[in-house]
Amino acid sequence: MRIACAQVNTVVGDIDGNLARLCAAIRSGIDAGAALILTPEMALTGYPPEDLLLRPSFADASRDALEALAEQVTEGVAIVGFVDHDEDCRNAAAVIADGRVQAVYHKRFLPNYGVFDEARYFRAGDHPIVLDIDGARVGVVICEDIWYPAPVAAELARARLDVIACISSSPFHQAKGDARERMLQTRASDSAAALAYCNQVGGQDELVFDGRSVIIDAAGEVIARAPVFDEALLIADLELDLAAGRRLREPLLRRLEPLDGPEPVVVTGALPVRTGTPVALIAPVAGPEEELWGALVQGVRDYVGKNDFPGVILGLSGGIDSALTAAIAVDALGADRVRGVAMPSVFTSSQSTTDADALAGLLGIRMDVIEIAPVVDAFELQLTQVFEGRPRDVSEENLQARVRGTLLMAMSNKHGDMVLATGNKSEMSVGYSTIYGDMAGGFAPLRDVSKTWVYRLASWRNLREGREVIPQATIDRPPTAELRPDQRDSDSLPEYEVLDPILEAYVEEDLPPAALVERGFPEDVVRRIVGMVDRAEYKRRQGPPGIKTTPRAFGRDRRMPITNRYGAG
Repeated sequence: MRIACAQVNTVVGDIDGNLARLCAAIRSGIDAGAALILTPEMALTGYPPEDLLLRPSFADASRDALEALAEQVTEGVAIVGFVDHDEDCRNAAAVIADGRVQAVYHKRFLPNYGVFDEARYFRAGDHPIVLDIDGARVGVVICEDIWYPAPVAAELARARLDVIACISSSPFHQAKGDARERMLQTRASDSAAALAYCNQVGGQDELVFDGRSVIIDAAGEVIARAPVFDEALLIADLELDLAAGRRLREPLLRRLEPLDGPEPVVVTGALPVRTGTPVALIAPVAGPEEELWGALVQGVRDYVGKNDFPGVILGLSGGIDSALTAAIAVDALGADRVRGVAMPSVFTSSQSTTDADALAGLLGIRMDVIEIAPVVDAFELQLTQVFEGRPRDVSEENLQARVRGTLLMAMSNKHGDMVLATGNKSEMSVGYSTIYGDMAGGFAPLRDVSKTWVYRLASWRNLREGREVIPQATIDRPPTAELRPDQRDSDSLPEYEVLDPILEAYVEEDLPPAALVERGFPEDVVRRIVGMVDRAEYKRRQGPPGIKTTPRAFGRDRRMPITNRYGAG
C-alpha cells in the first residue's frame, strides 16, 4: 500500500482557506499514486480553535467544508480531521472516498493538561474503527489516542491491523520530537502493524507545530520522515506482508484475545494506479540549536503573517536579547520587513550604540535613532512635586524603559508594524523587566527561552552562517539594562549559570525549594529566586504572548494565581 502524509500549515478559523489547502494536498497524494492520504488533526478548522468551538455555527461550517471536500475525492482514500457536531462537539476524523464520507471516528483520549483543554470542548468517543481498504486492515486514531499503551493502542494490536493511521496536532517543545518518534516506533512494533503519523506544521499563537510526520514499518523502523517546520507530502510504500509475518512470529499477539468488533468498514471507491517506487524521504533529525531556532522562526513568521502585519519593529539596545530577536525576525520575515530603533539615554554606553549599529548593518535592516533624554527629563520634571522628599530609585530607572515602550508603540500605530518584545524567560521568571516598558509589544519570541539558551543560539547562528550575524562583542559583553551608571544584571540577579538551573527546576520541574537546596544550590539564593518568581506573576499576565519552547511555559502550561498566600516551601 502506498500511503501519504499531507503535512500542511493550516490557519485557525480559515475554513475556506484550509479546504483549499487540503484539496491541493490530497490531489498531490493521489497523483503520486497513494491509496491512503492522511491530513492533520482538525485540519479543516485549524488547531486549537479554543472557544470558537462553543459556537454551533463553527462546527456546522466545518461539516459543510467536509462535504465539499468529499466531493473532490473521487480516487483514493483520505482521512481528514474536522469538528463533528451531533449531540455534542467531537474531535473527529472523516474517512473519505468515492466522493463521500464513508466513516467517522471520534477521538477517545481528550488531553486536558498543559496547553490542552479538550475536555472543555469535546465529548470523547467510545469505540474503535477499523477500515478495509482493498483488503488491508487500517485502524484510525487521533493524536493523544496513540500516546498510551492501553486501552486504545492495545485494542489496535488486538484488531490485527496492517496499518495504524494517526492524524495529529502535536505542539513543539524541545526534545519532544525524538521522544514522540520513539513512542510511535514502540506502538508499531508492539502492534506488529505499520504506522503512519501525520502531524500539523506551523505557528498558532503561542504554539508551534513541528510537523516531523513519520511512516514506520511493522518492525518499528522509520522508513520515511518529513522535515521539521516545513510543509511536505511524505510518501512511502508499505509492505503489508511484513505486518502479517510479524503477527505469526510475535508471541505477544498470540496472548491477546482478538478484538470483539467492530466489523471493518469496507471502504469503496477507485484507488489510484501505483507506478514506480517513490524515494521515501527520511529528513535528518535537527540538532537542539537548529530545532529551537526553527521553532522560533516559524512562530514569528506565522504570528506576523497569519495576523496580517506588514512587518515588525523592535528596540535595539546593543544587548544580546534584542540582537537575537532581530536575527530571528530577519530569518522569519526578511530584512526588508524588520525595523530596529535605537533609543539611547544618558546612561547608554558608546559600545551599546556601536553594537546596535553593527547589528543593523550585519542583518541589513533599517535602524532609526531616537534620543530619549529630553522625554525622560520632561517626565521627571512633571513628577518633581509628587516625588519630592524621596531618593532616586527604580521609579526613575523604569521611566526610561516606559518612554522606549511608548515610542515603539507610537511607531507601530503610525506604520502598522507589530512591536516585538525582546525579554527572555529568565527575566520574565523573576520579574527583571519593566511592565509597560520593555514588556510592551505584540509578541515576545524569547518569552520561553532562558538566557543560557539566548547565548547558545546566538553563537550557533554565527557558526551556521560562518560569519558574524550577531556581533561577537555583543555576545561577549556582560548583560546590562543600562538604566543607571555601570549597571549589570549581576547587580540584581545571580549569574545566569546559577539562576537558570534554579528556574528550570522550580518552574519547569515544579520542585520545591527544599529539593533545590538538596541539589546543592545555596538556600538563601533559592529562597530569594523563588520569591521573585512568585511575586512576578502579575507582570507575566500582562506581557505579550510568546512561543512555547519548553515542557512548561508560562501562561498556557503554568497557571498560578496572582493573589496567592501559599508559600512554596
